[in-house]
Amino acid sequence: MGEAKRRQAALGEDYGKEPNMTSWLPVTKQQLQKLYDLVMKGSWVAIALLILSWIVIRFVGPYFGWWGTVDAEGL
Repeated sequence: MGEAKRRQAALGEDYGKEPNMTSWLPVTKQQLQKLYDLVMKGSWVAIALLILSWIVIRFVGPYFGWWGTVDAEGL
């Protein structure tokens, strides 16, 4: 009997399935890795939007006269 057949006989229906990380949280390592990747991409998008909004507020708006900055008005 080969090793794979022994494992299949020992594990039964659970053969080939990835075990959960904990008994109280039914999430596998692969699902956690996908969540981590999504959070990291979302974080980089948020950082890019923050920088873009800062550029618009600090430089673009005052240049077109939409609003003025405090240091430009001499307060």
